[in-house]
Amino acid sequence: MEDESRSIPKPDSEANEKLLFLRENMVHLTGQLSMPVIEVALVVSKFIRIVSDSLSEAANSTGENIPLSILSPIPIESPDIEANDDLGIQSFPLDNLIEMVDQDRMDILDTLIRNVVNESELEFIHTLQELRQWEFQIRTQLSRVSGPGGLFSPVDLPEDF
Repeated sequence: MEDESRSIPKPDSEANEKLLFLRENMVHLTGQLSMPVIEVALVVSKFIRIVSDSLSEAANSTGENIPLSILSPIPIESPDIEANDDLGIQSFPLDNLIEMVDQDRMDILDTLIRNVVNESELEFIHTLQELRQWEFQIRTQLSRVSGPGGLFSPVDLPEDF
């Protein structure tokens, strides 16, 4: 039987254990709450911005460079992107989309990510790499959306994610 009371890994735990804990809990939470892709996207993008800004600031202060491959999204290659007619989304007012998200669900995901990263002292570079994987999955799903309703479909993660 799996130990469901598993706690956040300690700061001296291996990075892979911390990352696995973060991913498993994010996958479980987004699935359990049937979180729409737009809500997951907003939370993940918030953390990507925070973490990448912090890494860039630290690198600048020490005169180091962070590889662009880490600071940039993972490219998605989909022939459907160009063929997709996204006028339905573009014509839908952004304010209406934001009003329709569930702030409580987003706060729960936000708290989960923040607590795991802070309590396990997960290195920001590893955090950013993990969040880039989430961003890739989200962007791939969004590339297939043809109207505003698709933004509120549950986030769809592959079985092996």
